[in-house]
Amino acid sequence: MRAVIQRVSWARVLVGGEEVSRVGRGLLVLLGVSKEDGPEDLAYLARKITNLRIFEDEAGKLNLSIKDVGGEILLVSNFTLYGDCRRGNRPSFDKAAPPEKAEELYLNLASKLEEGGVPVKLGRFRAMMQVELVNDGPVTLLLDSKKVF
Repeated sequence: MRAVIQRVSWARVLVGGEEVSRVGRGLLVLLGVSKEDGPEDLAYLARKITNLRIFEDEAGKLNLSIKDVGGEILLVSNFTLYGDCRRGNRPSFDKAAPPEKAEELYLNLASKLEEGGVPVKLGRFRAMMQVELVNDGPVTLLLDSKKVF
């Protein structure tokens, strides 16, 4: 699993011009699921996302987690995170999980994050979405459940 995490002042998802989800202070998490992903990847990302210390404390240091600040998460499925652009000019999505598997892990991650004490809102799976956000910082991180670096 691969996640792009952005600390936001607010974020929302629109489908066909209609707002389907919105969060205030918190995180926008774009999630990609690969064919190889399973429950261990899900557990790793849930633990990591809820405990990342990427919010400032009173001294201005990145020392607080989403749980510490009472923030929310907007979780948006994004298979293009597994786009391979190394050959040619058109990305290959061969490593992305099929929609059924991706949706199952996406929904399970949302549940695990909520079990960790963080309110979660969702994008609309397999929909063409517009995602609007105010990136706070900016703070943007890439998490991968597999060792790739």
